[in-house]
Amino acid sequence: MSDRYTATAKTLHWLIAIMILTMLGLGFYMHDLPLSPEKLKLYSWHKWAGVTIFLLVIMRLAWRLTHQPPPMPSSIPRLQQWLAHSVHVLLYLLMFAIPLSGWLMSSAKGFQVVWFGVLPLPNLIDKNKALGDLLLTVHLSLNLLLITLLLGHVGAALKHHFIDKDTVLKRMLPTLTAPSDDSI
Repeated sequence: MSDRYTATAKTLHWLIAIMILTMLGLGFYMHDLPLSPEKLKLYSWHKWAGVTIFLLVIMRLAWRLTHQPPPMPSSIPRLQQWLAHSVHVLLYLLMFAIPLSGWLMSSAKGFQVVWFGVLPLPNLIDKNKALGDLLLTVHLSLNLLLITLLLGHVGAALKHHFIDKDTVLKRMLPTLTAPSDDSI
């Protein structure tokens, strides 16, 4: 077994990470904009990207379930290993729950999600303003929890790299050499 993640796992990890960071910035930016064609366009893009992230997370989870991740370095105490595993589980749950809460919110507010402007997705619930407002709070709260976990995740990776000087971060970094057949 390799001590690094596969090229597919790394690609999905970094692609999803970049998309999530972009979505967080876009979401907070567009929320306070006055109603305008620009705001509606940004909301459409936000929804398209949310659906895309949701699909990529399904692919990533399927890959992870069928491809064993590299083992943690044995120098890491069990409690830290358990915390790392718990944070990963929570991150996966949030990567599902956040797009679903956004889709539910859009449905409740009466705005259908249309993926890339061509594929209308079904409304998950009927229009209901009070429920839509509640789901907005849920969506925002889940994103704030995600930010907190991401800060911990990145902080832990940097701690392992710069303080512990172990291979935790290097396992997920892109490699500059051609991958071997078993790492694809």
